[in-house]
Parts: sequence; C-alpha cells; structure tokens
Amino acid sequence: MATRQQARMAVVSLLYAFDLGNGNIAEHTDEILEEKKIRNKQKDFALELYEGVLKNIEPVDKAIIEHLKEWDFERLGAIERATLRLACYEILFGELDSAVVINEAVEITKAFGTEQSPKFINGVLDAISKDKQAQ
Repeated sequence: MATRQQARMAVVSLLYAFDLGNGNIAEHTDEILEEKKIRNKQKDFALELYEGVLKNIEPVDKAIIEHLKEWDFERLGAIERATLRLACYEILFGELDSAVVINEAVEITKAFGTEQSPKFINGVLDAISKDKQAQ
C-alpha cells in the first residue's frame, strides 16, 4: 500500500504535467495513480489534494508569489512550483500541522529537485505558514 508521501509525490507529478501545459492530464489521473500504485484511501487523498490545488490555484499562487524574495514565480522550476503549490494548499486549506506539510515538501524536493531546492522550499513555506498563523 502506498504511503501519504508517495501519494503527495504523485500529486506533484500531476501538477508538474499540468504546469507544463498538459491541460488534459485530469483525464488520465486514474491511470497515472494506478501506475504509481496509489490506490484506495491514498488515491482518494491524492485526488483530493490535486483537485483542491486546481480549485484554489489563484489564492495558492498569490500566497507563493507574496513570499518569493527576489524570485520570479514564472522562472521557478516546474518541480519547485508544483511542490510549492501542493504544500501551500495544504498549509492554507488543510488540517495538518504546517511543520508536517513543510517536512513532506522538503522530502519530495530532495527526491525531485535540485540541491538548493529543499532550502528554498523550506524558506518560502515557512514564511507562508507564519503569515497564516499571524492571521
């Protein structure tokens, strides 16, 4: 059985494909999740996250953009943008503690991103989390 981290990694892959202009990726989510052996509860979890990000893409992207220091959102790597979108969605709209979400995002970034990505992802998400707590 897949773990939640594996489900999140699959969601990052879906968001990555979506970001690269594969607008019909939604038609293939079941196949992609099955290919990655994301089934049952974890499949429901992954779909909930994926659909939640897409439904809330504007506030998610706005929060990310507000916390990018000297970075242009459009120039971010697609993996980093997908990871930030997923984690930001979970911080803003989910029920998990932000520290858990940030840790998961950093671990995903270690697997998919560049050497500098985990520190960058951690910094942006930490700032988003602190802003949310201050509200």
